[in-house]
Amino acid sequence: MAWTRNEMAAIAAEELNDGDYVNLGIGIPTLVANNLPDGVRVVLQSENGLLGMGPFPYEGEEDADLINAGKQTVTLLPGASIFDSTTSFGMIRGGHVKVAILGAMEVSGTGDLANWTIPGKMVKGMGGAMDLVAGTPRVVVLTDHTAKDGTPKIVNECSLPLTGRRVVDRIITNLAVFDIEPATANSAGKDDVGRPALMLTRLAPGTTVADIESRTDAAFAVRLEGAVA
Repeated sequence: MAWTRNEMAAIAAEELNDGDYVNLGIGIPTLVANNLPDGVRVVLQSENGLLGMGPFPYEGEEDADLINAGKQTVTLLPGASIFDSTTSFGMIRGGHVKVAILGAMEVSGTGDLANWTIPGKMVKGMGGAMDLVAGTPRVVVLTDHTAKDGTPKIVNECSLPLTGRRVVDRIITNLAVFDIEPATANSAGKDDVGRPALMLTRLAPGTTVADIESRTDAAFAVRLEGAVA
């Protein structure tokens, strides 16, 4: 049974700590704001110039002038601030945002990310994704495991224009969680594999490793949480 989008967002929120500065991308990542663990308070940043966003507003309480980078209406918590996008991107490029939780069209097994355009389709701009993956120490991707046509979104190599190369640390889909681990060096100081390792660490209820293999292009190793070695 696949995880719902709120369950995916809750899994992403599990790794956040009190006081973290976090940027939420468009789509599923925005649900993280409504799924934070009890007692954990993070500072949500939006690249259009918001710091201290709260949950989504209740129906009828929306303020059309108060929106995030995805043009969704949001709320602000006490102490929040609003500023120009230049200041916002200075925060991102300066490494002051600890975690970016983003959507994806494709992710490679080595952590390459494609999430800003599809050739032939008009886009108004790349937004802040390239700055986020370059300036944020940890990047978590939230995405459906396959595209609408059933093709895998976790691939050997991205076919779409890249947002960043080897930038993703964790992938959370509706079926599984993967960590992308750095390549290790052998005793001679040379890279054994020459590329990061994609590691399956968690499965949605009722999902098997075979299910994931059939829906994933990229090769991966398995180290499930709670499994006995």
